[in-house]
Amino acid sequence: MKVRGAVLRSAPSEFEVVELDLDGPRQGEITVKMAASGLCHSDYSIASGVHHVQHLPMVMGHEGAGVVAEVGPHTPGWAVGDHVVLSALPSCGRCRMCSRGRGNLCDLNASLLYGSRFDDPASYRMRLDGHDVGQWCGISTFSEYTTVGTSSAVRIDPSIPLDKACLVGCGVNTGWGSTANFGEVGPGDTVIVMGIGGIGAFALQGARHRGATHVIAVDPVDFKRQMAPRFGATHVAATIQEADDIARSLTRGQGADVACITVGLLEPEHIQQAYAAVGKGGTVVVTALGDTQHVGMPVPVYEMTVFQKRIQGSMFGGVSPMWDITKMLDMYAGGQLELDQVVTSTYKLDDLNLGYRDMLEGRNIRGVVLFD
Repeated sequence: MKVRGAVLRSAPSEFEVVELDLDGPRQGEITVKMAASGLCHSDYSIASGVHHVQHLPMVMGHEGAGVVAEVGPHTPGWAVGDHVVLSALPSCGRCRMCSRGRGNLCDLNASLLYGSRFDDPASYRMRLDGHDVGQWCGISTFSEYTTVGTSSAVRIDPSIPLDKACLVGCGVNTGWGSTANFGEVGPGDTVIVMGIGGIGAFALQGARHRGATHVIAVDPVDFKRQMAPRFGATHVAATIQEADDIARSLTRGQGADVACITVGLLEPEHIQQAYAAVGKGGTVVVTALGDTQHVGMPVPVYEMTVFQKRIQGSMFGGVSPMWDITKMLDMYAGGQLELDQVVTSTYKLDDLNLGYRDMLEGRNIRGVVLFD
């Protein structure tokens, strides 16, 4: 079929909405009519040339929800009309990591940057002017329709609004799991979250859900500091230095238990600052992505040993997509997870570049593209 989608022909460049040819689903695949897609910083990092994919052109978007429009042959368990969230990370359920409950590290992730089918690097489902077009993360949620493998799709309760459900395709799990899972936050802890965008808003919620007493939100943008208490922040700060002072004033000089880095673009000094802000036995959770050329972290290694500090990477919050996506939506339905206020602006597909400008200028917590 003919569909409209936002493509990157080269990088750095802006997104371009074009007409594409989309194949129908084969065995183990479904075609989804998209309802909504979140605007995550990772897509902009590729458009700006900071991060790189292995195939261009590529249709972007990796955080979305929609309705199944067609089911491939010999693909049991799926039906036209099913409501689904498309996960930024696939999960096969069979590899070593999946079998150990660590679906966020599924072996299929090795093919995310190629834009082809995960099991066949020469097989694509989109074309532009007769040429193969990659699908970012295998799903391309910035498209009116998209054909995906069932390893990337999670069926959800149709009562959940799709414009909110789309957020659990990436941002919710990534942020919430960073503090709740990798930060191992416990009752009474003091937590710092650096960067209050779509990921940081859920890192705040994860910390409060795990019982943290003090949750300090750090962001230079006044609007984001004003929003932070809605997501669980007990204190706000414009800089990490200010947050460090607050944490020490609340802990008799000991420092934070956890510092979670959820800024838009990771720089080595962010790790240095977070490391300095945690006390003995503290954990720095690195969720943000940085330039692939950056190597090394300016931290005192002696202190890592004698103060028993830990620097922990966080991929998708350590969650298992096929289980935790529905769990998060159950929490939303039960009033335990705030999604509504995280969506601060909505856009049409043709306004995608405007949405990213708003993100860069600090006007959004999370922007969402609506297709209907």
